[in-house]
Amino acid sequence: MSHRPPAPMPDTLSDAFAAAVLLSSTDKPDTLPPGRLSPVSPLPSKHGHQHHHPTPSSSSGSSGSVSRAPVAPASGLASRRSHSGEIPLPSDAPPRGAARPGHRRTGSGPLIFTSGAACSSSATSPLTNALPAGNICPSGRLAKQLPSSCSSAATPPPPPPPRASRHDVLGSGTANYGHGSIVRSRSAVGAATDDDAVLRRAMSAADPEEVKRAGNDQYRKGCFEEALRLYDRALALCPDNAACRGNRAAALIGLRRLGEAVKECEEALRIDPSYGRAHHRLASLHIRLGHIEDALKHLSLATPQPDLLELHKLQTVEKHLGRCLDARKAGDWKSVLRESDAAIAAGADSSALLLAARAEALLRLNLLDEADIAISSASKLDYTSSCSSDTKFCGFLANAYLFYVHAQVDMALGRFDHAVSSIDKARIIDQGNTEVVTMHNKVKSVARARSLGNELFNSGKFSEACLAYGEGLKQHPVNKVLYCNRAACRFKLEQWEKSIEDCNEALKIHPNYTKALLRRAASYGKMEQWAESVKDYEILRKELPGDKEVAEAYFHAQVALKSSRGEEVSNLKFGGEVEAIIGMEQFQMATSLPGVSVIHFMTPSNQQCCKISPFVNTLCTRYPSVNFLKVDVNESPAVARAENVRTIPTFKIYKNGMRVKEMICPSQQLLEYSVRLYGI
Repeated sequence: MSHRPPAPMPDTLSDAFAAAVLLSSTDKPDTLPPGRLSPVSPLPSKHGHQHHHPTPSSSSGSSGSVSRAPVAPASGLASRRSHSGEIPLPSDAPPRGAARPGHRRTGSGPLIFTSGAACSSSATSPLTNALPAGNICPSGRLAKQLPSSCSSAATPPPPPPPRASRHDVLGSGTANYGHGSIVRSRSAVGAATDDDAVLRRAMSAADPEEVKRAGNDQYRKGCFEEALRLYDRALALCPDNAACRGNRAAALIGLRRLGEAVKECEEALRIDPSYGRAHHRLASLHIRLGHIEDALKHLSLATPQPDLLELHKLQTVEKHLGRCLDARKAGDWKSVLRESDAAIAAGADSSALLLAARAEALLRLNLLDEADIAISSASKLDYTSSCSSDTKFCGFLANAYLFYVHAQVDMALGRFDHAVSSIDKARIIDQGNTEVVTMHNKVKSVARARSLGNELFNSGKFSEACLAYGEGLKQHPVNKVLYCNRAACRFKLEQWEKSIEDCNEALKIHPNYTKALLRRAASYGKMEQWAESVKDYEILRKELPGDKEVAEAYFHAQVALKSSRGEEVSNLKFGGEVEAIIGMEQFQMATSLPGVSVIHFMTPSNQQCCKISPFVNTLCTRYPSVNFLKVDVNESPAVARAENVRTIPTFKIYKNGMRVKEMICPSQQLLEYSVRLYGI
């Protein structure tokens, strides 16, 4: 009998892919494959099923597992093989959030029930895939024909031991009790109490296999924290159990603690270097983290053959990552953004380095808020525990690149102290990198210029402060904060046009930057360019609706604009209390004024009017440029009849003498929305 020599280790992804195809075509197992081996992405089985959830498992070569027993061929789920210590494939386990036996999800049925059969059927749900207890043959004839060794299996099991009661909680915390009563039946509380009792018994068990099986049960239910505690208990009893290490890694993946999962898989392979599932799981983790070489290494070592789907995913991530690095070298930031997004979508969804590259590209494209979100997301990932200190990215040591980008984002957003701290860390990690050294000098210089400029400005030395901010802009010419600070100096020096120019530069970098809008609006006012000033204040009123200073400045700009056009402004007022209307003439005069007027038709004896009146007073303070008036329908019935008011409270909004809105018994949210809509 001839033997085919073992396939050599592939050096590239294409070689690995070819080797995998060769293995899959010539070394097909006699029994069905175990399905998806990776906890990260699905692998189609021979029958085309896909499994979408991570599954911890054990290996036949690991401590605590047994050899595989052959089973008769079958279709569907029954054809899968079982191993000691392994959790069944995800499609066998109930999805996370599925109702447990003894619980019923109440969201799908009616909330009001009637008596009779309909009520009975809607208040309970059948248990699927549950084995009946006791004799499955009611007549008992089948039991008589069985041998004595089998007849005992048909007898009812002994009653369970008394449940331990818990007085501090209602249940295990995973049941969905729906609406109405907290507990629908005794069975719901009983099932939750049973789960607690099982967990307590498992945690106190002395057999590591029993504890591990309990952990597997919790994992299937999606209770990863409970599963992790049980695996920890099993490992305390048997530290060198590779299967339990692998299962613990799967629970950590479920909790998105990928760095710890990597170390757990590495520990499993230290115990059992031939543990194929640990190689598969580790390869999938490295793909998610963007570690191409490590992922290829473990895919090549996976047995009985590499996961073709993971190989394809790895190739796609590598392709987009390579393009991303090339685009960064060329300074093509749009391509950097596109390729980093593509690599993340292809499978590297937990790569802090790709998120940092995305943040750097967004920063260079002047999308500051998006860049801040991206680098914050990268910082939250469990990266440092999953990456060696010598990992390279874009020519940087990996951790240094993260701090390098963070420093740039912090500096652009005016967080100068944080920027200095981040670049100092990058310099310590990667002292020989020229980009890090250059950025370190730049951040330090800009931070010093800003600090000096602030000191001079606070001392009233506006010309010197203007020069200090200018020195900082020479080092970082796209810093919105330095432009805005210099604009403030030029405003104090009555250099209105230059102040507007600096504000324009700041707004090019960061549109809707409120400080720049405020200073530009004020500068336009000083130059009596009221139309431009009003436009800026209108934007600010939407950005800062509760700011009284902005509201007052907006009102005065409106008055000045109307006055410059020759319009009547003597009756315009700012702020104050809700004005009471006592006659038709006063009402007609108030509603014909330019601007926006809100009239509240009410009576003090009405309960709804009493409830909403304090809120109207709040709106009067919050929106001082709007005229708020009230009409007591009992004291001024002529006004109520003229306005056809039949229900109170009624609100009417007039704008420039014309009625634009009428609301009857509005909510507070609708009333304020309407005031903002017409008054800002």
